[in-house]
Amino acid sequence: MNTKRLFFALWPDNRQRDRLRDVVNSVAKTVEGRFVDRRNWHVTLVFIGAFPESRVPYLLERAEQIHVQPFRLNFDRLEYWPRPRVASLVAATVPPELQQLVDSLNRVVLDLGLQPEDRVYRPHITVVRNARQFTTERLTQRATTEWSGFELVESVSGPGGVTYVPLKQ
Repeated sequence: MNTKRLFFALWPDNRQRDRLRDVVNSVAKTVEGRFVDRRNWHVTLVFIGAFPESRVPYLLERAEQIHVQPFRLNFDRLEYWPRPRVASLVAATVPPELQQLVDSLNRVVLDLGLQPEDRVYRPHITVVRNARQFTTERLTQRATTEWSGFELVESVSGPGGVTYVPLKQ
């Protein structure tokens, strides 16, 4: 059985990526590690993992039924997370519309017989992998992003590393 490694995510457009890049560049000197290609930047909503390729159309159909109330996400700090050794842009608060979206997607995952992650949702964008420990940086310039939709994204491993490919908006 062929599978795809999938997750639901907020997928920034080029304008949002530019804004996020400017914020990341303002604090990049404090972080050592391997910077994530900005084309891979995203906010994971719900991780699915290995999923049967033949059932992806059904998953997309279920996801299309979810209505997203527009919301803003304010990234206001850069944090070091020791367990995965990453630096992440983090939003201190989760807008209720975002939490509602995550909850709806978790219900879809449960309906498909999968187990969603059991932890408090924290919106973030991983910007550095294999990061060396640093103290949390409060950003002098916040990155505010606006959202009204989400993507089903495939994680594709290749010789140059992992690439994330949106399957459909």
